[in-house]
Amino acid sequence: MITVGGPGGSPECESEGEEESGLKPLSERLVVELTAHRTLALREALAKSPDAALTAVLHNLCLASFYGTSLGSCLEISARSASFTHQAPGLADTTSAKAIEACHDQWTKRLPREADQLWGTLTGLDHESRMALLAHCAALSLNAVQEPLNRNPRRLAHADTLTRAVNLDMAASWSPTVDNYLGRVPKARILEAVREAKGDASAQLIEHLKKPDMAREAERLLADTRWLPEPLRPQDPGSPGGEGDAESLPAFLDGSEDEGTGDMTESDSEEP
Repeated sequence: MITVGGPGGSPECESEGEEESGLKPLSERLVVELTAHRTLALREALAKSPDAALTAVLHNLCLASFYGTSLGSCLEISARSASFTHQAPGLADTTSAKAIEACHDQWTKRLPREADQLWGTLTGLDHESRMALLAHCAALSLNAVQEPLNRNPRRLAHADTLTRAVNLDMAASWSPTVDNYLGRVPKARILEAVREAKGDASAQLIEHLKKPDMAREAERLLADTRWLPEPLRPQDPGSPGGEGDAESLPAFLDGSEDEGTGDMTESDSEEP
């Protein structure tokens, strides 16, 4: 029987006198060495089997996304769902959030309750379904949030690359409102947004207003203009909006009535 000496030692043969009756377990070091050979052979075989590799990666991602662990996979792929350290107003009610939640719920119903049964379920899916599930799991791990304590230019540059790859149209799912932008920036930025989207004439119509009224009127003016603030624009943005004709203000904003104080402060400082 072959055993292994201490650390750094070489394998030695036991003498016949040292052998005991019956089989003893293999030494831990020998098991490590033998399974290292198996690991390399399995890597080579998996590299030559794209379909099995796809299932293996998908299996790993599903374990993390639906069962909260990746311990049931021999692939050392780390996948986690990116959490938002700061919950933006209305974030959970956006069309994107609802679409992701609906897709996740649908897959939860299709996948087995027990993680041990997951592999068999995945191999039974057709290729199109597996690719759709892979895309969903990959999407859950995406993080393109610009955070003060998580500055990573390469990560954000890759987000820009993905933005172009999927032809993301942020204007289709986001538009400026008092709650998500206009009430959270100085008056100068409100006017800048209106000027970019609607032209100087429209900006001049609201520049005399107090901030609460200005923000509310700007929301009306910017509706359906597809205007976006800098963090939401493509890497090489074009014109955020065409020059529009000046629009008249409602009676209560045209100066004929007293200005309301609104529910926001007059401060022009940006929200941190």
